[in-house]
Amino acid sequence: MAAFGVCHFAEYDTMKKTRWILFAVTVVLLALVAGYFLGRRGHSAANSDQASGSATTTPKRKILYWKGPMTPNFHSDKPGKSPMGMDLVPVYADEDGSGEPSDLKISPEVVNNLGVRTSEVEQGTFSNRLELFGYVGYDEDTITSINTRADGWVEKLAVKSVGESIKRGQLLYQLFSPKLATAAREYLVALASGSQSLIVASQHRLRSLGFSDAQISRLKRTRKASDRVARYAESSGVVTSLGVQEGGYVMPATQVMKLADLRTVWVLAEVDESQVSLLHVGQKAVADFDAFPGQHWEGVVDFVYPDISSMTRTVKARIRFANTDRRLQPNMYAHVALQATPQRDVLFIPNLALIRTGHSQRVIVALGGGRFDVCPVKAGSTSGNKVEILKGLRAGQHVVTSAQFMLDSEANIDAASLRLGAGRSGCQDAPHSATKATTGKTQAAPDMAGMDMPAKPGTSMPAGASENVRPPQ
Repeated sequence: MAAFGVCHFAEYDTMKKTRWILFAVTVVLLALVAGYFLGRRGHSAANSDQASGSATTTPKRKILYWKGPMTPNFHSDKPGKSPMGMDLVPVYADEDGSGEPSDLKISPEVVNNLGVRTSEVEQGTFSNRLELFGYVGYDEDTITSINTRADGWVEKLAVKSVGESIKRGQLLYQLFSPKLATAAREYLVALASGSQSLIVASQHRLRSLGFSDAQISRLKRTRKASDRVARYAESSGVVTSLGVQEGGYVMPATQVMKLADLRTVWVLAEVDESQVSLLHVGQKAVADFDAFPGQHWEGVVDFVYPDISSMTRTVKARIRFANTDRRLQPNMYAHVALQATPQRDVLFIPNLALIRTGHSQRVIVALGGGRFDVCPVKAGSTSGNKVEILKGLRAGQHVVTSAQFMLDSEANIDAASLRLGAGRSGCQDAPHSATKATTGKTQAAPDMAGMDMPAKPGTSMPAGASENVRPPQ
């Protein structure tokens, strides 16, 4: 009995200790939870105080205007909806450090990695030097077509192939022709009769059939007629075509051969449609030929053709060159330079800076600090590696001459923005300029059909990344 009491007392003591342990654990847990929530409350209060302090020290950013996120040419002086139903976004004066937005902003490191180079817009004398390509052709004023004036057979052909050089007085061919033989005998009969009228009439008939004065004199001297009549070259040249073979039958309509004199040649040069106004007959020209490096030929514009090629949009200019040594041969390529009258006080840029598309002409203007504007321009004539700018730029600006296509693609300006100019600070004397709304009403947006949707100007392009976003098609 005493043992049972001892055991019961020990069990009761163990249970009591367990309860105290559970109570202590519960108190500790409650203390931890309470400390956690008190700490969060204090942290939130501290953050709130810090935010309030920042709000009191940070000045309020100035909003220049509001614009559509997908239509940057749509401006308003208050928030609202764009024609596409999207919320207008604010444009801040300090978003690019200049007080004006730009089409593209990238870091100076990326500018250096892209190898962006710029050139200054110049104003001064424009040389109007035309650099043309052409090819050598025959001087068509010297081409001679050799035909017979009576039916017959070519019994002897002295010229065997195209390209042979012919000297004046050289035998070309011998023709057997009963008609020519009969005319020669009639002349001998007239000489025997002594009738001056018959002699003169017979001579006229011989000349009309192709007899030369030398052949007529020989016939008069020898009093012998032959069935074969020879034809001699009346001028020097080269054979450009050969229409018969030895023994062939010919008629007056048959072209036996064609000769051309190479002592003068033509160079036919292609001139762009925009440069036709700089051409005129009598203009001096200098040509270089790949076959004779370091040597120059001087010529003169002989004729400007009146039609424009529908395929190449170019006009042909015919330039005559002396070729007494006959070194220039037909179909040689020629590099021709024409010097037109210089223009004064002209605005011009490097030709590399101009971006030409089917619908627009534009340049990338560097604003400094990694900022760039895409500006529409109106280009004029081209001279060498320079191009005249009629509208869109001013002297002293800097245009991008390398990596401009990458920057243009990144800026992603649509056709409507280019037509309007979009009021960009880098575009001076643009053909058109956008106007901001000065009332509470938003402007009517241009027709967006058929145009690419632009990205928001002022976007920042990280290195190696592109963030052009287009709406689904």
